[in-house]
Amino acid sequence: MSETFTSMSQEEAGFRERERLSFDLDADICVIGAGLAGLSIALEAARLGASVAVLEGRHVGWNASGNQLGTVMPGFALPLADLIERIGFEDAGELWSLSKEGAEFVRAVATEENMPDIGLTDGVLEVSNVDAGDRLISRLQMLNEDFDTEAEGWQVDRVREALKTDRYFHGVYYPKAFQLDGRKYVHGLAALARRAGARIFEDTPVVSIDHSGIRKRIVTPSARLRAGHIVLSGNIHLGAPLRRLSETLLPVWRYAGITAPLGERLHGIIGFKGSVMDSDGVDHFRIVDGDRLMWESPETTWAARPQRFAGSVKRRIRSIFPELGNVEISETFGGATGQTVHGMPQIGQLRKGLWVASGFGRQGMNTSAMAGQLIARSILWGDERWKLFSPFELVWAGGTTGRVAGQLVGMWGRASSAAAGALARYRERARVKDREREARLAEANRAAGTGPRHQPPGVRPRMAPPQPAAPEEVEPGAQETVQETGHETVQETVRETSQEQGVAQ
Repeated sequence: MSETFTSMSQEEAGFRERERLSFDLDADICVIGAGLAGLSIALEAARLGASVAVLEGRHVGWNASGNQLGTVMPGFALPLADLIERIGFEDAGELWSLSKEGAEFVRAVATEENMPDIGLTDGVLEVSNVDAGDRLISRLQMLNEDFDTEAEGWQVDRVREALKTDRYFHGVYYPKAFQLDGRKYVHGLAALARRAGARIFEDTPVVSIDHSGIRKRIVTPSARLRAGHIVLSGNIHLGAPLRRLSETLLPVWRYAGITAPLGERLHGIIGFKGSVMDSDGVDHFRIVDGDRLMWESPETTWAARPQRFAGSVKRRIRSIFPELGNVEISETFGGATGQTVHGMPQIGQLRKGLWVASGFGRQGMNTSAMAGQLIARSILWGDERWKLFSPFELVWAGGTTGRVAGQLVGMWGRASSAAAGALARYRERARVKDREREARLAEANRAAGTGPRHQPPGVRPRMAPPQPAAPEEVEPGAQETVQETGHETVQETVRETSQEQGVAQ
């Protein structure tokens, strides 16, 4: 299937006539926020038989959910080793399994009949900016044996065969991870939720929430809604009624650009068909529309117009793949992700009947789907696996100070990554020069005949000259005599030696 990021249906582009909540309504579940998480919850709950109402202050997928590269793979924003250290090996394994279920949920939804041209392709490659072969081996062993995740280690030569650049060293290839058109997916998810019976009201911001009592009350500008359960899935844009929850998230805007068509020269430089991301989280890119490059890199903790970062994306592409030259950026987009202090999503029940699903960071595709399954099944089936996220509590993100600190930490991390990569490439070039110098020296030695020689066939090796016999031991009595004669004995020995040499002459 082809994948197109510039032409969408009117419904996907937001031109469909939006339904606003203009009348009082009762529902089993009220979901606030029509992004990936909210729509996943609505779809799962509606399919399980609940009546669901989704309230969205703007329109479906307007933020990060509809402006991302669509890469789907297991895991969380928190590195696996840190997750194990935080909660232990067994619980980390269960959470990892849940993240795999979330990825499979996305695959199943994306392949349904109402999502044509979703552009689903398999394979994700994570590359390292430094020579990390030893760490790669231990990580592969953990993924394959302990976490039942199919992953392959790629040596430097194989990585550089697929990506014509010296910036990358080793890689981890996930053959069962995949990517799709993120914009079409979020709107297809909304269409499926509507088909299952969920009602989605756009341009309907929440004014206030009363979560006391059995039936919770939600007030909007033109209507009221009552529900047995409320799910807060609005990320950093939940608004004034839920500001305390929003302040537990650090807003990070990620910006991306799509190049103009680059022709066949693109495939000569980038031979990998899936998504590529570096292990430091700086760059994330893949080919779309056959010969265009979609690249995500710049990030800020303050909102800005995506068009401002077209030059940054262009320079980043040129620094990694200089053979592509000065490419033209024909489209830019961006969105804000909410990142938690501990790096794990916020999934669970705040109080009876009040739920939260947010803080998914950069791993939003699989983790938002996982949250939808966990919360819907907990409400309707009593599934309590969401309690695995209990160790990751709501932590204040620091407000304005946290944003400044986050921006500085991000800049420091990128600078450190660049410095480490430059040092790794310098060491690699030094090793190559050493090998070349040794090869030239060996060749010169062979040409001059000063190198190690081999006996020609048929020639017997020369025997080594006999070694002088070890001096005999002197008996104690003789030793005393020698010590007594001393100087005279030495003189006599010299005279005898001289006489022998004269006779020989």
